[in-house]
Formats: sequence, C-alpha cells, structure tokens
Amino acid sequence: MPAAWMADLIAAAADALGTELFIVKGVLAILLVCLLCGTVGALVVGNRMAFFSDAMAHSAFAGVALGSLTAIAAGAGRDPDTMGWLVPLVMVLFGAAVGAAIVYIRERTSLAADTVIGVFFALSIGFGAMLFRVLQEKSTFNPEAFLFGSLLFVPEADLVYLMVLVVVVGVLFARRYNDLVFASFSPSLARTRRISLRVNNYLFIVLLALVVNLSIKAVGALLINALLVVPAAAAANVSRNLRQLFWLTLAVCVGSGLLGFYLSTAVTVPIGGGVKFGPSGTIVVVSVGCFFLSVLAGGLKNRPLRPA
Repeated sequence: MPAAWMADLIAAAADALGTELFIVKGVLAILLVCLLCGTVGALVVGNRMAFFSDAMAHSAFAGVALGSLTAIAAGAGRDPDTMGWLVPLVMVLFGAAVGAAIVYIRERTSLAADTVIGVFFALSIGFGAMLFRVLQEKSTFNPEAFLFGSLLFVPEADLVYLMVLVVVVGVLFARRYNDLVFASFSPSLARTRRISLRVNNYLFIVLLALVVNLSIKAVGALLINALLVVPAAAAANVSRNLRQLFWLTLAVCVGSGLLGFYLSTAVTVPIGGGVKFGPSGTIVVVSVGCFFLSVLAGGLKNRPLRPA
C-alpha cells in the first residue's frame, strides 16, 4: 500500500536525522503544500481569483459532507480505510464540479464574477451545514481538523496524494505554463496566438480544485486561501516580470512555510507551563509578515531619488 512505504520512508528519515516522526511528517507536508500553492498562486493573483479560491476552499466542506454521506450510505461511515480514500475523491470531484459550474454560469449570464462565486459559496456552506449533524452522529468527521488542519498528523496516504499532485502540476506547468499565463494575464494576446481561453480556464479550475481539496487536511480550509494569495501578493510587490513573480511566489510560500513551522516548534509562550503556537496559523502569519516587508521594499524601490 502507498501509505506503508511512505510511513517507512518517514521513519527512516527520522532515524537518520535523529528527530521525531511528526517533525519529518510536518516538514514534508509543508514542502508539498507550499510547492503546490506557490506554483498556482501567481496565476490565482493574475486571474484576480482570490475570492474564487476562497470559495473553492469552503466548497471542500460540502465535499467532505457529501463524501462522508456516501461512505455512510455504503455502510463504511466509521471505517477509516474507506473514508481515507472515498472522502478525498468525492471532495475533489465536487470541488471540480463547483469550479466548472462557476465558470460556465459566468460565461452564460451577465452577472459579475463575484456574484456568481457568492452564490456557489453560499450553496457549499449551506449544503455542508445541512449535513453537519449527520456527520457528527454517523461518522468520525472532525470539523476542527478540517478548518485548521493537522500538519503534524497528516495521514501517510494524504502525503502520497500530495506528492503525486506535485508531479502532475510540475509536468503540466512545464508543458502549458505559457498558455496558462497568457490566458490569465493577457486574454487578448492569448486570442491573437490562438490559445483557447476556455480550455485553459477549465484546466486551471480543475487544477486549483485538486490543489485546494488535497491540501485541506494539512493546512485547513480557513488557511489554504492565505497560502494561495498572500505569497503571490508579496511577490507581486517586488517583481518586475512574470517570471520573477512565479519564482518569488514559490520562494516566499516555501520559505514562510518552513519558517512558520520552525517557529511553531521552537517558540514557547510562557503561559501555564508553556504553550506552543499552532503551526498552520504561524505559517500564515509569517507569510503576511513577508507581504508587509514586500510593501516596504516596493515603496523604497519606487521612491524617487532626491538630490543631495
């Protein structure tokens, strides 16, 4: 099983480094999630899809509800093995369907994009809330873990899914990066080069749904949007071209992820015998700190020279 060899790999790395298993697992989860979010983050900002990515994150709540309900109907509501693969599968399919529906209705109506997104945002939250009591009574669903993630206790199977997705995203960007960038930042130029905006838009929506839904268990639904938007916003303040924007987004996302995780394990608040920060929240706060630093750096760079 994939989870077995991943568990063996983590155990071997922990023994070689002389550290705890949860530290190795947390660092690996951070690297994978930040690589994914950093890769697609520049396109999210370029497409002005910050609200869209937030809606995708919250649609995962309805995806969890639907997946758990499917498992319950199949008589496996409390079987962790079945829940481990069925719920993520339904989450991804539901998220991709929601994203595609948003794009479709936006193309077919005169409504503003944020209005259409708001409708599906409400649908996802309402559907998930409607089934919340069923999940509490009939399954092992933990809403706190869904909202805030569990970087230190991500299941090995989820790490395998994230690793496969990193490879898929890397191959896709290596082959279609220019098309995706033109469709995001300059649709008119994309049309002159006969690049299909519809194909690339739907492709990016499905890709974003995969990234969001498979990263939920690591960083949580409330925090995944921050990793998609904040590092790219920070990079945009100091970038001079799209290539710099892409690589700086990736660097800020991975760097803030690793620094935030280190601070959450190394810093102890002297309250009640010592309390540590939550790793997911610390990562987001560090990334926001990078954004404010980039604002200062961008302001200094654009400040006109004064005569001596």
